[in-house]
Amino acid sequence: MADTIADTRRLFTKPQNLNDAYGPPSNFLEIDVSNPETVGVGRSRFTTYEIRLKTNLPIFKLKESRVRRRYSDFEWLRAELERESKVVVPPLPGKALIRQLPFRGDDGIFDDSFIEERRQGLEQFLNKVAGHPLAQNERCLHMFLQDESVDKNYTPSKVRQA
Repeated sequence: MADTIADTRRLFTKPQNLNDAYGPPSNFLEIDVSNPETVGVGRSRFTTYEIRLKTNLPIFKLKESRVRRRYSDFEWLRAELERESKVVVPPLPGKALIRQLPFRGDDGIFDDSFIEERRQGLEQFLNKVAGHPLAQNERCLHMFLQDESVDKNYTPSKVRQA
């Protein structure tokens, strides 16, 4: 057998200038879930989360948006994506049924540490889903991220690029 020597020379690359290194990225999608607020009293008490979106992807009609959503809205989004898209949808953080039992020594699902843990899980969920190219075409995702309220009676469809 003949000995072969691997070619280890580097490919010629264009020199990087300051604008390339520090300019805005060509495509970006940033989603933050933050500022949890617990509202209501007794059985009608729930926590909402602020969702901030910044992007330059042409598929999104708004380049910046800010909406508030509760956990049940995330459940709705997940169910819609599973039903309508061909995307494998990641799980949401758990329901924490044990935390909802009465006579606990803490605030249950309204405990600060639980809310923070859930916030992180919801942020991971949204970033995984919204980062998927097929999910980015789903109207339910756009409505969830950019419309002030979620119309759960909407007609499922794909979003057309502008």
